[in-house]
Amino acid sequence: MKEKYFITCFLIIFTFACTSSSKKNDTIILEGYAQGTTYSISYWETKKNYQRAVDSLLIAFDNSLSTYNKKSIITKFNTCDSVTAIDSYFKSVFNLSKEIYLATNGAFDPTVSHLVNAWGFGFKNTEKTDSSTIDSLLKFVDFDGITIQNDNAIKKNKNLMLDFNAIAQGYSVDVLANFFKNQGVKNYLIEIGGEIIARGRNMNGKTWRVGIDKPIENQENRALKAIITLENAALATSGNYRKFYEKDGVKYSHTINPVTGYPVRHTLLSATVVTKDCATADAYATAFMVVGLEKSKEILIANPTLEALLIYANEDGTLSSYSTPKLTEAIEIVE
Repeated sequence: MKEKYFITCFLIIFTFACTSSSKKNDTIILEGYAQGTTYSISYWETKKNYQRAVDSLLIAFDNSLSTYNKKSIITKFNTCDSVTAIDSYFKSVFNLSKEIYLATNGAFDPTVSHLVNAWGFGFKNTEKTDSSTIDSLLKFVDFDGITIQNDNAIKKNKNLMLDFNAIAQGYSVDVLANFFKNQGVKNYLIEIGGEIIARGRNMNGKTWRVGIDKPIENQENRALKAIITLENAALATSGNYRKFYEKDGVKYSHTINPVTGYPVRHTLLSATVVTKDCATADAYATAFMVVGLEKSKEILIANPTLEALLIYANEDGTLSSYSTPKLTEAIEIVE
């Protein structure tokens, strides 16, 4: 699953012990590993331990949408010639992906897999990446070439592949949030690999707060750029400043533009999106890293349900930030 770089959660204890649970001041904290990363869940209204249920849900999700799981539904789809039976997870993520694909004019495109792999950032890697290779792979970036009919996913070209990495982790947070809602839990914070959803208040009756890292390359000791008060909302952050490589003096970021086929090169370093659900926040954070600062602002104006903090580099190397008006009220910038 995709690497996360920016989130530091306040008022939550992180020990990262695999499938461990603990209790501090009547707050129950569930922790473990999933999707190639860690998760932490904090809630306090009940003493019931939901560790086993959480892990079962995450395993089922992995069996549907993990490209690293050789038996998952998405792996079967990627290796089939045309038709694959799908489940509700796959269908929901596909439909939301299509919605955001259209809203961003193709900047968010889960069929970019071949290009991501070719540049060395995917679940498969190729050693040769030149202009002719990229041109040949661009014809397989075609989300319109995949449809869903009833409970089947159908592709018009057997070489088309899907990778929901830029939305699935956020959706898994939503799945767990829905589980806790159905259990009658009203106050909780769920975090998987940096994707977050917060509901209600913490044990002290305070609104949940999360920190956003300053986007600095190869930073061993992370420093905060901002602290966001998160009230009954979801948050996801994407960026380029830690996952990249250099070759022949050229820096290649892991964010690939599905239109050009090449890694993006612009001043936007990180995009944090806050909205009602984590899957949407996750996908738009990725899309913003594709289109850059100015186009992101245009998308935000057209989508009033989205709030965002965009951190970008100035010509002299200093950092600046832009935030939507409503989110500005919930942000504390750390100088």
